[in-house]
Amino acid sequence: MIAKYCPNAVVNMISNPVNSTVPIASEVFKKAGTYDEKKLFGMTTLDVVRARTFFAGKAKVPVADVNVPVVGGHAGITILPLFSQATPASNVALSADEITALTKRTQDGGTEVVEAKAGKGSATLSMAYAGALFADACLKGLNGVPDVVECTFVQSSITELPFFASKVRLGKNGVEEVLGLGALSDFEKGGLEKLKLELKSLIEKGIKFAKEN
Repeated sequence: MIAKYCPNAVVNMISNPVNSTVPIASEVFKKAGTYDEKKLFGMTTLDVVRARTFFAGKAKVPVADVNVPVVGGHAGITILPLFSQATPASNVALSADEITALTKRTQDGGTEVVEAKAGKGSATLSMAYAGALFADACLKGLNGVPDVVECTFVQSSITELPFFASKVRLGKNGVEEVLGLGALSDFEKGGLEKLKLELKSLIEKGIKFAKEN
């Protein structure tokens, strides 16, 4: 419907599995002849919110001041928080085991909520909050506010994968610039290589589904 009646809209995909639904949407737009890679986003803000919250608790810093880039995708091991790039820096030394545990908790945040609710619900409130944050960022970009940067899953060339989540500069055209990964720790480099295989499979699954349906 969007591809046909509102082809110039900025589209924020929040429906899971984002790693597959964004590639599916891209194929739908391509078939309609209205695909604009600058205006199709996969919502990964919830992963950023979780990474910020968990890091702030361990690092003894105010959560409102924290920023943690989260790259890769939006499911399991494809979620890679870059705690080495967290700002402000931790007020306490975080061990390798603590970084590993923070990464795992960020990746499994949705499962943690489901278990807390004893299977009777999911992370709907936090998802709505994250959706509002990203929608607000998009609106700021569209209105010309300078230097609006958020992590999101978009068509990308910063890795060999066709879609990837990383920091993106938002503007009047949607995606103004897909930013690089920056310096990674050895732990993050290993996580990046592990996630690529999983993410590649999920992207291909989405493209295949779109072409067959």
